[in-house]
Amino acid sequence: MHITIRIPDQTLELFDEDGTLLKQYVISTAAKGAGEQNGSNCTPRGRHLIRAKVGAGETANTVFVRRRPTGEIWTPELAAANPGRDWILTRILWLSGCEPGINRLGCVDTMRRYIYIHGSPDTVPMGQPGSIGCVRMRNSDIIELFDRVPVYTPVDIVA
Repeated sequence: MHITIRIPDQTLELFDEDGTLLKQYVISTAAKGAGEQNGSNCTPRGRHLIRAKVGAGETANTVFVRRRPTGEIWTPELAAANPGRDWILTRILWLSGCEPGINRLGCVDTMRRYIYIHGSPDTVPMGQPGSIGCVRMRNSDIIELFDRVPVYTPVDIVA
């Protein structure tokens, strides 16, 4: 398996071992574009891998904070009571950079920046930038992807 995230197209593509495209998903990357610096709120580019999978078996719309379920389930009412909250829902694929000085170690470390592929409320637009660095997906899509990819799956993020 291999994943390619295309920032200009706002797509995530899943390929098998032979390079055959298995599925393409519409996503949402950072509103501030591509970039690797800590604190930039940008989506990092380059070679990554899935370092950890979080949320197996959780209900769709489970709310996560610091990779832990809060006990909340996202609803429009919960969202209205928490304006401006950055919702991380359903599943988390935590990314780690593979290129020292580019997206690994120092002030460009993807994993230390807590960059994830994760679920989002159905009200969040897909197909256009909008996150604060992470890769957002529809909940049904992140569940499907989560179940198909193992830890250490390569992820290329291209701009």
